[in-house]
This record gives sequence, C-alpha cells and structure tokens, in this order.
Amino acid sequence: MGCLAQAQHKNTITATLNTDTKTVNVKQQIVYINQSPDVLNFIELNDWNNSYSSKTTPLAKHFTDQFIKAFHLAKEYDRGNTIIASAKTGDGSTLQWSRPEAHPDIVTIQLTKPLAPNGQVTLSLEYDVKLPNDRFTKFGFDDKDGSFNLRDWYLTPSRYEDHAFTTYSNENIDDIANAACDYTVNLQLPKELTLTTDLASENKKSSGTYTEYTLSGKSRMGFNLIIEPQDSFEVFKLKAAIVSSNLKDSRVTDVQRAVIVDKITAFTADNLGAYPHGEVVVSQTDYDRNPVYGLNQLPAFIRPFPDSFVFEMRFLKTYLNAYLKNTLKLDPRKDNWIYDGIQMQLIMKYIKENYPNEKMMGNLGSLPVIRTYNIFTIGINDQYNYLALLMARRNQDQPIGDPKSSLIKFNEQIAGKYKAGLAINYLDQYLGNNIVEQSVEQFYNLNIIARTTSRQDLEDILKNRTDKDINWFFDKLVATRDIIDYKFGPVKKEGDSLRVTIKNVTGTTVPMSLYGLKKNNVVYRQWFAGVAKDTTFTIARADADKLALNYNGEVPEYNRRNNYKKLTGIFPNNRPVKYTFFQDLEDPRYNQIFYVPSFTFNIYDGFTPGLRIHNKSLLEKPFIFDVSPSYSSKTSELAGSFSLLYNQYVREGEMFNVRYSVSGSTFHYTPDARYTKFTPSVQFRFRDPDLRKNRKEFLTLRQVTVNREKTNYVLTETQNENYSVFNARFSKSDSEITRHYNFNTDLQLSDPFGKLAGEVQFRRLFNDNRQVNLRVFAGMFIYRSTASEFFSFGLDRPTDYLFDYNYYGRSETTSLFSRQYILAEGGFKSQLDTRFANQWMTTVNGSFNVWNWIEIYGDAGLFKNKYSSPKFGYDSGIRLNLVTDYFELYLPVQSSNGFELTQAHYSQKIRFVVTLSPGALLGLFTRKWF
Repeated sequence: MGCLAQAQHKNTITATLNTDTKTVNVKQQIVYINQSPDVLNFIELNDWNNSYSSKTTPLAKHFTDQFIKAFHLAKEYDRGNTIIASAKTGDGSTLQWSRPEAHPDIVTIQLTKPLAPNGQVTLSLEYDVKLPNDRFTKFGFDDKDGSFNLRDWYLTPSRYEDHAFTTYSNENIDDIANAACDYTVNLQLPKELTLTTDLASENKKSSGTYTEYTLSGKSRMGFNLIIEPQDSFEVFKLKAAIVSSNLKDSRVTDVQRAVIVDKITAFTADNLGAYPHGEVVVSQTDYDRNPVYGLNQLPAFIRPFPDSFVFEMRFLKTYLNAYLKNTLKLDPRKDNWIYDGIQMQLIMKYIKENYPNEKMMGNLGSLPVIRTYNIFTIGINDQYNYLALLMARRNQDQPIGDPKSSLIKFNEQIAGKYKAGLAINYLDQYLGNNIVEQSVEQFYNLNIIARTTSRQDLEDILKNRTDKDINWFFDKLVATRDIIDYKFGPVKKEGDSLRVTIKNVTGTTVPMSLYGLKKNNVVYRQWFAGVAKDTTFTIARADADKLALNYNGEVPEYNRRNNYKKLTGIFPNNRPVKYTFFQDLEDPRYNQIFYVPSFTFNIYDGFTPGLRIHNKSLLEKPFIFDVSPSYSSKTSELAGSFSLLYNQYVREGEMFNVRYSVSGSTFHYTPDARYTKFTPSVQFRFRDPDLRKNRKEFLTLRQVTVNREKTNYVLTETQNENYSVFNARFSKSDSEITRHYNFNTDLQLSDPFGKLAGEVQFRRLFNDNRQVNLRVFAGMFIYRSTASEFFSFGLDRPTDYLFDYNYYGRSETTSLFSRQYILAEGGFKSQLDTRFANQWMTTVNGSFNVWNWIEIYGDAGLFKNKYSSPKFGYDSGIRLNLVTDYFELYLPVQSSNGFELTQAHYSQKIRFVVTLSPGALLGLFTRKWF
C-alpha cells in the first residue's frame, strides 16, 4: 500500500530574478537518493520551462490542436527556454546531459557510475531560465503590471515508479509528475517587488538593491512563487492553514471573505485531514485556469447568486484543488480522476450541507415567467450530471480513468471532472455508513507518509471497509466509457406486494436504486445489484402510486426518460407532454416540445419570420424532429422547412454515428417561382480513436428531389423544372491551427446526367507565420443527355441545383447578391466569358498571406465544353481574410479578362463571403472544446 517515505531528495535552489531580461539565474544542488529497488544509470529531471522554447514542442502542438494561434505567432521575446551552462557531480566531475527527442522539456543526466538502491548522488547545476509571457498559460511574466507568476520553472527530479522515470511533457494541463523533495530556496528579488509563496519563509533580508529570501518546504512536489510590484494578496492565519489569497471580489467585504475562508478551510480539514505544509496559495490565476463553469459565464449585471456565494464557490473549488495537488502523491496524469473525484464530491457535499435549496440558476428561478423551466428548478448539484451526460449523448465521453493528456478539453475540464465526482458520490450512496468518506480520509493520510500512491491504494482501502462487491466501480465506471441504462419491464400487483421486472438496456451491470413514490414523495428506496439482464424482484408496495429508478439521480445514467412506472391509471408508461418556449434542459418526467420564433432571409422571400417547433433539448436524443413553418413577407406565401432525424450512436469502433434523416424545404428561388426540396439520407460518421485528433470522415448517401415552378425571371431555364438526383459524398478532414486538410468526392446520378467530382483542400501555417491555402478541384460528366447548362460545372458560381448552399440571391446576375461567393466547384472569383463546363473541369485555387489577414490569391484552370476545345483561364487579386470561411472580401486585379482594376464597374467585380448562421459561427468557439 503506497511506497512509504524514505529519506527525501534534497533540492537546494539559489535563484536571482532579472526583471529586464525576464530571466532567472539559477545555481542548484540536488541530493538524489535512489528510493527504488533498481540500479540507476541516469536520472530524469523535469524542465517544463523549456516547453515554451519552440513551435514544435508538445506544448506548442497542444495549442494548435485546440486552435489557439497566439503561441505560434508569438515573438521570441515572449517565449521561454532553459539554457544549461553546466552539470556536475558534488566532487566537480562533469556530467553528460541530453534532452529526449520527443521531450524537449525533460533533461536526462547520465551518471558517472551506477547508483545502487538507497545510494545517493549530488548533482550541481547552473542554468538560466528565460521566462515566458503569461498570456499563453497564465504562468510567466506579465508585461502590463510587471508581475511574475512562477510555477514549474526549475529543474527537479521526475517521479520514479514501476522501474522507470515518469517522463511527461508539458501540455498545459497541470499534471507535472515531480518526485517529492525537501526544498530550500534562496531567492534574490529586486527590492521594489513583493513575494507570495506556499513555501515557509525562514529568513528575509535586504542587500543592496535586492531582497534575499530563504524559503523551505518538506516533502513537496512543487511550489508557487508570485512576485508583484504591489502585493495583491491578503493572508488569513487560521487554525486549519495559513491561506494567502488574491481571489477578491469588490462586492464582498473583508469580514465576509474572512468568514468564508475560515469556513472552507475548516470543512476541508474535517473531511480530509490536517494540511501538512502550513501555507496554501489560492490565486486568481489558478481560478482562471479552472473556473467554476456556469458562474463565470453569466454577465455580472444578471447576478443570479448573492455576491458572497459566488466568491464562496470560487474559493472552495480553487482551495480544494490546491489542497489536493499539494498533498496527494498520485501520478497526476494517470490518476487524475482521483483528484477530480475527491474535489467534486467534496464540493457537492459542501453545497448539500450549506445550500441544500440553492438552484442551478440561482434566484432567476424565482421569476414567475421562467419558474416552469427545468433549468431554473433543478438544484445546483444536479447540473453536474447534465454536463457529464452532455458528452455521453454526443458519443464523445471518455473513460475518467484514462490519462489526462488523452482527454479532449471539455472532458478534461468539465465533463470528466464532474463524472468522477458523480462516480464517487454514487459509490458513497450505494455503500452508505460513511464508508467512502472514511476511505478518502484514510487515503489522504496515507499520502502524508507515503512517497508515492496510486489508484490501487484507494481501491484496497475501500475494499477493506466493505463486504459488498465494488469491482464494478473500478472496472466499469473508472476504466471504461460503458453507459448505464435500466428501465422497467412488467410490474404485477400481488396483494400488498409487487413483482417488478428491471431490464438492463445496455448490459452494463452496476447497482441500481429503486424508489417507491406517493404523490411524488419518496416512500422508500432499495438498491439492486447484479442486474445483468431482465431480472424480477418481489417488493412491498408500501402504498406507492409510482415506481422510479434512479429518482434522485445518484446513478450516472445515460437515459432517465424510461425510469418511471405508474401503478395507477390506464396508460402507466405515458409521460405527459410539456410545451416550452425557446429551450430547456431535458426533464425525464415529460415529453418536451419546444417552440421558438425563427427567421430566414433571401431577397425573393424577404424577411421570413416563422415558428420553429422541435424536441431538441440541450442533451442529444436519438430521435429529433424540427419543423419551421414561416411566412414570406415579400410574396405573402407560406415557406419553411422540416427535418426528421434519427441518430444511431456506435460506442465502439471508428464508425461512431449513423444518422438517418428525412428533410424538406420550400422557398422562392426567383421572385415569381418557388422550389420544393425533399431529401431522405443516411450518413455514416467516422473518427480517429484518439479523440484529441481532429480527424473526421463522413459518407453520405441521399436522394435529392427538387420541384421548381416555372419562371419568367430566368429566361435561360426553359426546361428541367423538376428532377431527382442520387448523391453519394465522401469527406475526410484533419484540422488544426497550423495545418488543415480536407478531401471530398461527389457522385451524382440522375436521368439527364451523371457526374463525378473531387476536391482537395490544404492550408498550412508555417513557422515564419506565412500561411498558404491550396485547393484542387476536378470534375467530369459520366453521361449527359440534356442541353441545359443548369447542371454544368460552374467556374465562378455553381447553379446549386441541389439547393445546398445558402445563397441570398441565387438567381441574380447583376445585383449585389450576385457577387456572393461560396467556394465550390471551379472556385474562381472573376467572371470569365465562359462560366460553365459541360464535359470536364480542373482548377487550382491558392492564396498566401502578405500581412496578417491580407492575402494574395490566384486561380487557374482548364475546362472543356462539348463541341469546343479545352480552354484555359486564370484570375488573381487580393483576399481580405477577416474570418476564414465566415467573412471575406475578394478584390480582383489581373485575370483572363485583363487588368481588372482599370476596367469599368470595378465595384461590381468584388466578391464577398458572409455567413449569418449562428450555429456556424458558434463552431468557431466550440471547436477547441470538442
């Protein structure tokens, strides 16, 4: 159980901060004691400051994966690195050192002779630390106020476990795996700066222009230094701990803060145990990196919670995080779920004890207009289940026991964290008798005396305290993403008893709670374990009029809409229908239907208001319907759209979703004629097993049927008013901030034609911050029996006969809306004499940036029409790439038409991209989370 502490490594650091160069000069001595049973030939040191040294480190790659461009575009002055001047033994012998190829933030020290178990060696190091700008991770220097927030900036031994050093690179997820050391830090700072730290201050004296600090800490995995021109921290000397905090709120008084801090520190000590290190730093930086999601998203003027409560929740989460990270000696990447689980379980307990009636949305639920909404009536602790379930319903959840570095951002910071807390709370409810709380406290105390601990230690402690089988907790809830779903089978009344059948929908065998309800009040609760398939139990009715599974949500269940069984009435399984304006959280007691005003726009229908009716809550459902009848203000006629969608999620394998749908729409495509489109389709969606990789594949099969009324507005369209096209599309993409790749194929078969097309798009942001965009398109007709150009390939603007693109004026030829640009088919920006190809077309589109969002573009292509020889065309100009794919302008300069800048009506040659879809724009901000 754990690796009990032996003599600790000793880490003595002498450091001087240079505020002008943003560097720290370090002389360091590490007395390394081989605490393992192995003979060591080298020692690994963590050097996470060097992760800022280039655009190719694991940290830089992590930023690009999350579509964060700031680090890639940063100047060298803003980056960090570590320059090692020398590495020697205690007797002065030079040591060879290197950095592993895949880990530039790890230093390997080769020993001059093998180090036997219990032996020790002294390492003497001299190096300069160039600190990074704090705008990347919030650690480093702040140019605005001259402060420094320093963490993991020095060399220190990495954790040794299972016969190997733990070599984790910095990926900005707070999981450095340091070995516990006894620290002595001699720090020199310019006199005008102040210091806040969670090390004990042994001495402080002034010498010339510097202040010298002597700091110490026993059995520490790391420490914080916060250096400021003006001290922003207040110190609370309390019985449980000495707390330094700059987590302030101007609307909370000093007295309120003191009472809250004392209350939380006492609660933590009571539930975990005494804090061994004395000082705890609770900083605004730590809160900003891991905020209370929900509280931090609402604008201040709404204020749904009392100011003191907001501060309390922020302090509680940040304090617990610091408390656990400073004391638990787990592998912080491999066993991160234990940190999260204990933290969230304590937060839920704190809320239950102190704010049992607090709602998720605070006092907003007291307003009569919105008090019927589920989102305003559920308790604040209930939100965690919804946010964990959000990812499960999207089929993007991941096992909480997986390494932290493998989790996508939403799982790492929100869903996985909440799921871990819910899992521990679930186990606590099932075992009862405070077994889990006592086990967590025992595990915490083990960490005080042990050198390292692991999830196995926690498992052993729990199993020693109960006779119940809890293998399901570790084997299912922690190690897998298996979903839980139980429902009722037949229920028969037998006198005062009930014969109840419970069905295991997903096959995940875990304990399930069964409630008897009387007028929605709980009459009794029973736990049933081992329900692997349909199982029948006999229970007392006890005057209940309804049965419910998992009524209080203690089980993190995938679907609670099938958890109720009435014992009275003709239709015991029917849930009432609830109509709700706008949208709401899913309420398993009702069939919810939502209605919300909507509008669309094109120049033929004008502003088109309507009413959208759908059943899509904030959680995904298998079946979704969406109907949007609307009124065309220009034609005074009805328009609108509908869709019926069924999602089949596949839990294992690269194909993760099959989407069956039927959709239709009708709008005007000219001032005097409308189109009606009807499309049944099926889409197969694939993804990389590593969800952090932005690789996706889609195969879509659909039949597009279009009926178009005849029009006098477009005189060239005298035939083909109605048609039906079978369409098969395959798309493959891999996207990040420095590299985007997309490959598409498109097969269309219809009576009058058959055609095949494909395109490849490539976008690359180079290390010199130059960006190149390339696209290649090729298309050909397999057969063609129509003389109309309506189905031909478009060089600069497709006819969009499948009505896939959001053209605001699709039939326009001269107005402003005729210049709307959508990258499709030929992709040209200038209109050449020949605009269509009815045999084949091949084009290349490219652009590169010359300064920020100003780019030079060029297009070139060959295209062939029947009865004519192939033609070559080109164009070029300036692209103002303000927001890629959402807001762009194209200014033509030179093309096959000649020098366009000097030609008449130049303003009519400018093309624009404008995307008004809120959902599309939202994707810009959510892509880094999912």
